[in-house]
Amino acid sequence: MSSLFMVATPIGNLEDITLRALRILKEVDVVACEDTRHTRNLLNHFHIKTHTIACHAKNEEQSARGIIMLLEEGKDIAYVSDAGTPGISDPGTRLVNAVRDAGFAVIPIPGASALSAVCSVAGYTGSTIVFDGFLSPKSGKRKSRLQVLLDRNEAFVLYESPFRIVKLLGVLADLDPDRRVIVGRELTKIYEEIIEDSALNVYENYLQRQSVKGEFVVLVSPVDKKKKSDNSPDGEYSR
Repeated sequence: MSSLFMVATPIGNLEDITLRALRILKEVDVVACEDTRHTRNLLNHFHIKTHTIACHAKNEEQSARGIIMLLEEGKDIAYVSDAGTPGISDPGTRLVNAVRDAGFAVIPIPGASALSAVCSVAGYTGSTIVFDGFLSPKSGKRKSRLQVLLDRNEAFVLYESPFRIVKLLGVLADLDPDRRVIVGRELTKIYEEIIEDSALNVYENYLQRQSVKGEFVVLVSPVDKKKKSDNSPDGEYSR
């Protein structure tokens, strides 16, 4: 039976594509893409000539019907977003549901993701990390959601654009200025930057910049209750 392969592609550095992903992209009959022009550049780099079709957020439901027809014809399909792993704050979820409901296999081809990349360098030893993707661009909704996440006192990861990153950091600094924050900018790319500090210090760092460019991933750590207790007057007294 034909299958849909959800293929992760590099988030920046082309060397991060897996050997399995390259093989699948060569072997399938069609590559469905968030942006055919973007994906064609990737395929050309690796000398892959597989036919491409568009399947992006605005036409995903309609495209899913066409992809199911191709699967019914016995064709194998790969789906890629512009960068990283499809379905993680990227198009692909509606396609996956439609294809699975139609009775076809959906196979993950794992690889690069800004989410896993920032977690790997965070040094966070807890067992729970909440992924909340892109928050609402509306200031009120963004602030209320951040408060909920902070109150849960679990590590959480957000994605953000260069147009709203300073506002996001500003709200974090206002709500919990001492909370430990890691900001990854342009991960795996030539201008990659990773900053770890308190929410207030990270915000002030970005506030002083003349321009802010790139794609961002933000990891906010929980409060270390034991450390906080040890630093409190009661904690000192108990020793």
